[in-house]
Amino acid sequence: MSIFLTPFARTRLFPRQPRGNTIQDCTPGQFERHLNEHAPLAVVDGYAPFCKLHVHRNWTSTRCLTVPVDDTNRHLLRSAYEARSREELPVLVRWFEGVQPPVAAYLVVILYSREQLAKEGAPIDADWGVVGCLYTMQPEEIPMAPVTMMRNALGVEEGGSGVPLDRQAYRRSVEFWESNANWRP
Repeated sequence: MSIFLTPFARTRLFPRQPRGNTIQDCTPGQFERHLNEHAPLAVVDGYAPFCKLHVHRNWTSTRCLTVPVDDTNRHLLRSAYEARSREELPVLVRWFEGVQPPVAAYLVVILYSREQLAKEGAPIDADWGVVGCLYTMQPEEIPMAPVTMMRNALGVEEGGSGVPLDRQAYRRSVEFWESNANWRP
């Protein structure tokens, strides 16, 4: 099985201006090579048949992706309308500023099949393409953000995957994201 770091994931995980909330101590090439040379601890089914999650022990100093919201840090939450790429419409996002989460124990790599990436207009030569990565303390998936689920349901034209909204999964996502938020340095 071969894995390719897609341009979409590369710009999000390895931005031109490195940030503390992205993958640390590793180049995009080293990351891709590690995924191809080291078997994951676990392979988990994703939200659709074309999506798999590869769980790896964190071999970097990358910090956890999310921080629990509580009374001591709620005042550090910020929000804005942002797009993940020039082609996508901005959506409301929130994040912490001024917090430092612990180093993640696991990197949960989100993979899409070659067929799905071709359908989305991003063909690859490998079997699987990295579309994202979660940095976690537990060897499991963080629920997809509600807005990402909605974007996926809107279809490929709007930057999604075309997978219909699963109301139960959406409610679980809202429950998680009401009490957790991403962070920025």
